[in-house]
Amino acid sequence: MKKIFFIIFLVSSALFLRSQPTLQEKLGYPKEAKLLIIHGDDIGVSHSQNAATIAALEKGPVNSGSIMVPCPWFPEIAAYAKAHPGLDLGLHLTLTAEWKYYKWRPVLNDQVKSLVTADGFLTDGSVGLGTTAKIDEVEKELRAQINRAIQFGIDPTHLDSHMGMLFQSADLANTYVKLGREFKIPVLLNKEIINAFKIQTTAMDVVLDKVITAQSPDFKGGMKNYYTNVLNALGPGVNCLLIHLAYDDEEMKAVTIDHPDWGAAWRQADFDFFTSEECRKILKDQKIQLITWKEIRDKLLRK
Repeated sequence: MKKIFFIIFLVSSALFLRSQPTLQEKLGYPKEAKLLIIHGDDIGVSHSQNAATIAALEKGPVNSGSIMVPCPWFPEIAAYAKAHPGLDLGLHLTLTAEWKYYKWRPVLNDQVKSLVTADGFLTDGSVGLGTTAKIDEVEKELRAQINRAIQFGIDPTHLDSHMGMLFQSADLANTYVKLGREFKIPVLLNKEIINAFKIQTTAMDVVLDKVITAQSPDFKGGMKNYYTNVLNALGPGVNCLLIHLAYDDEEMKAVTIDHPDWGAAWRQADFDFFTSEECRKILKDQKIQLITWKEIRDKLLRK
């Protein structure tokens, strides 16, 4: 008898899950739709990063980006965002300053001592913030970054995590989710993050089907090849492709010195591919539909 009830339970659960609308259906698209956000990270790091990202956003198909509030070139991109309120620009919540000589401090400076080095800069990411950072200081700093962006006229469409630092512990991940709910801003989440930190999701949370970003071996194999394969293999669902756009110029070479991964040449390669006609053709041939975080936010969290 117990076995029969168990089988009935499994069948009922499967039917229930099958009846639940997918994220793309919640957004008003067919279940089989291949939806994609092409998302430029690290805006605000440098003028080169800003200029290349702005050019890509204006030319397309890049349609989204996230801003690093503590960085030196934040005021430039904030002014651009304020002048172009229709753009999909979120915040790349920042707890690290990873470059060799090019550094920045937290918004709250010495109020968040567990986040900084002896010189007062954010750490380079080599230390485990999941064990060294005080969670109350993390929350204060991240809230200060969000509020500063809003004060500068930015209407953040989403939140994500620079270098994945907020995915080093359950406390950090849950702080990140908490802030998104508080400000009614979607945060970048996928099933792997949810499961890793046992995050109890609510109707305020948007869980993407896939988050994709290139790694060092992909750069070595050629970014054009990597992105072509990614787009050709993209399946149904809501997907986010994280890229880094900048020019391979003297400024960006100096910023990324001794840092071949995600360096100036990598960022130029991202820019070249995602402003190419070849990229546009693949998107069209694969029937990939571009969406934005702004659309997700306004349809699901602020309706």
